Amino acid sequence: MTSAQQENRPIRLGMVGGGKDAFIGAVHRFATRLDGKYQLVAGALSSTPEKALDSGLALGLEKDRIYGSFADMAKREARLKNGIEAVAIVTPNHVHYAATKEFLSRGIHVICDKPLTSTMADARKLEKLVEKSDALFFLTHNYTGYPMVRQAREMVKAGELGAIRVVQVEYPQDWLTVAQDNKQAAWRTDPARSGIGGSTGDIGTHAHNLACFITGLKVESLAADLQSFVSGRALDDNGHVMLRFEGGARGMLWCSQVAPGNENNLKIRVYGEKGGLEWHQEHPNQLHYTPFGEPKRILSRGGAGQHANVASATRIPPGHPEGYLEGFGNLYADAADAIRAHQAGKTADTLVPGIEAGMDGMKFVDACVRSSSKNSAWVKLG
Repeated sequence: MTSAQQENRPIRLGMVGGGKDAFIGAVHRFATRLDGKYQLVAGALSSTPEKALDSGLALGLEKDRIYGSFADMAKREARLKNGIEAVAIVTPNHVHYAATKEFLSRGIHVICDKPLTSTMADARKLEKLVEKSDALFFLTHNYTGYPMVRQAREMVKAGELGAIRVVQVEYPQDWLTVAQDNKQAAWRTDPARSGIGGSTGDIGTHAHNLACFITGLKVESLAADLQSFVSGRALDDNGHVMLRFEGGARGMLWCSQVAPGNENNLKIRVYGEKGGLEWHQEHPNQLHYTPFGEPKRILSRGGAGQHANVASATRIPPGHPEGYLEGFGNLYADAADAIRAHQAGKTADTLVPGIEAGMDGMKFVDACVRSSSKNSAWVKLG
C-alpha cells in the first residue's frame, strides 16, 4: 500500500456503548460516515451480552468482532493484524475512565463523549494516562465543530472584538421539567453514573466549553447557585453561575433542563471593547456581529466575510442548513487527520477538544457544586 493509499484509507474504528435504544451512539456513527474517513469494524455496544450481539449484527459487524465487554475488545483488537486503530466511547460518564484506560494502554486512539469522567479522581488518573500514552485522546464537545462557532473564535483571535469584557452563555432545555421514566433520564440524573453534576455536567459543561473555545479565555473563579427543582431528584436541574475569566473579563452562565419552551436553546454573546458577537445553536448558520457604533451584521455560513481556515468546516453551499450532525462530523474529520499525521510521525494542529478541555470541564462542575454548597461563595477552579 502506497503512502497516499494509507493516508486515504478509512480508519478502522471500534465503538464502546451505543447499542440499541442508545441516542448518542447513532449520532457518532452518522458523524463517522460523513466524510468516509472511518469504517466501523468492531464494537462492545452494550454491557448486556445479548444486546451487544444483537446491536452489532444489526450494524453489519462480523460476529467475531462483536464483544461482550470493552476489556475483551481492547485485548483482542490490539493483537489483531487489522485490529481497530481508534475507538469511540459513547457510554454513560462513569464508564469513560475504565474504557479509555483499556484502549490507551494498548496504543489505540480514543474519541470520547463528554464530559471527561464522572469523578474528579478518575479525571486526574485519566489525565496522567493521556500524558503517558503514545495514543491520541479526543473529547467530543460537538458545538466546537460548528462553522460559525469557529468563525467567532477566529474573529476574537484576530482582535476584531478587541479585549473581551463580557461573556453571556446559556443552555436551557425543558425535557426534565417533570420526572421522567426513560433510559436517558435514568442515568443522567443518577450520581453513580453521571457524577456530581446534573444539568451542570450534562449541558453546563457544553456552555462553559463554548465560552472558553470562542474567547480563548479560561475561567479562574465562579459563584454558583444550583437547584434540584423536581422533587426527589438527586442532581441539579438548574444552575446560575457568575464567572470571572483570566484577564478581567466577566460572565454569566445559565444551564437548565426545567425551562419549558426550550428544546436545545444554547446561545452565547461575547462583548469586547470594539464590538460584539451573538450565536444561537438553533440557528447555527448565522453569526451576529456588531462593530461598536455601526449597524448589526449577519454573517452566514460559507458566505462573505468567512475566515479562510473556517472553510474546511462547511460542506455545502450557503443557505443549506448544517448543524448538529455536521458539527460532530467536523470533529471526527479533524480527529482522523490528526491520527493519520500521528501515524506518519507528524503532529497536526487540531481544534478538537482534548484532555485539557476535559479537565477544565470537570473543574467547572466541581467548582459549581462546591460554590453552591457554600451559599454561592466565590471559589477558584482547580
